[in-house]
Amino acid sequence: MSSQQLRDAAQRGQASPPPKSFPAMLTAYKDQVAAALPRHMDPERMVRIGVTAYRQTPLLTRCDPASVFGAVIQSAQLGLEVGLLGEAYLVPFKTRRKDGGQWVETYECQLIPGYQGLMKLARNSGQIKDIYAHEVRENDEFELELGSERRLRHRPLMRHGFPAPDDERGEITGFYAVAVFKDGTFTFEAMNLESVLRIRDRSNGWKAAVAAAKRYSKENTSPWATDFVPMGCKTAIRKLCKSLPRSPELQSALSLDDDAQRGRRQNHALDSIIEGEYQPLPEAEQPEGDEPADDEPPASDAAPAEPSGDSPEGDDGTAEPPATAAKNGSASASQQSMSVE
Repeated sequence: MSSQQLRDAAQRGQASPPPKSFPAMLTAYKDQVAAALPRHMDPERMVRIGVTAYRQTPLLTRCDPASVFGAVIQSAQLGLEVGLLGEAYLVPFKTRRKDGGQWVETYECQLIPGYQGLMKLARNSGQIKDIYAHEVRENDEFELELGSERRLRHRPLMRHGFPAPDDERGEITGFYAVAVFKDGTFTFEAMNLESVLRIRDRSNGWKAAVAAAKRYSKENTSPWATDFVPMGCKTAIRKLCKSLPRSPELQSALSLDDDAQRGRRQNHALDSIIEGEYQPLPEAEQPEGDEPADDEPPASDAAPAEPSGDSPEGDDGTAEPPATAAKNGSASASQQSMSVE
């Protein structure tokens, strides 16, 4: 019944002029949205969080309100909160779409799952006990064995029982992510620095940030430039998630992340959102490429920084706001001095 209510609301919206702003859409469809949300989601809280995230990113006001509305509802359907918790972000992208057979330039909101969000969805599968990632530095002890008896051991350089400062530990040499299953078994992914940099360099968001920095003669403020450690960690997490048991929610989150990275328009069509499944737009509706809106410095600059130590970028380099608390890689000693054997 809740799905049908939201569909009815959409059909009424097509028959009458749609609200001209995202907050107005939330107000107009408040009851229908509440009926369509998962039971554990508080509609009032979802509305407050959505409006707060919208107001914290000024460029979202230039976006098609329906794309912002769809992104917020999609995040709620996935069980992720947009904004400060670092589970998901609303990011404005400049794109092109067909209007009367012609491509026109416009702005659309894209939903970017965060580092915390991917780990949350992996845990929510019911099979994952723990999931985490760290960077490895040249003066750390790091052992990796593959084959029939996989093994990973990491002990960072220590000072007085705690991980030493980053300048003592040396330059970053790679990243790894580990998932521990409920039965105690584990799996992991390890990536050297060169592999991570290749992913960064393919990133649509990184390319746009480099171009915008050159265009405006300003410092590159991409998360890859300001928060490299958490971006690398999320790269490893995202690669690991592709080999884990995936719930429909995790699969949808990875697809959303992938579309954003590749410069593809995300599909926030109401019907697919209602069904709780993400279906990419067909190629015929895809422009040559989207880019983070950079009429001012890159769109990711306008998004709120992640406050947590677990942060941003996807395995394929999705543009996403940074996690400021983790940029020095200062995870707890108990976590960093881990051994998976």
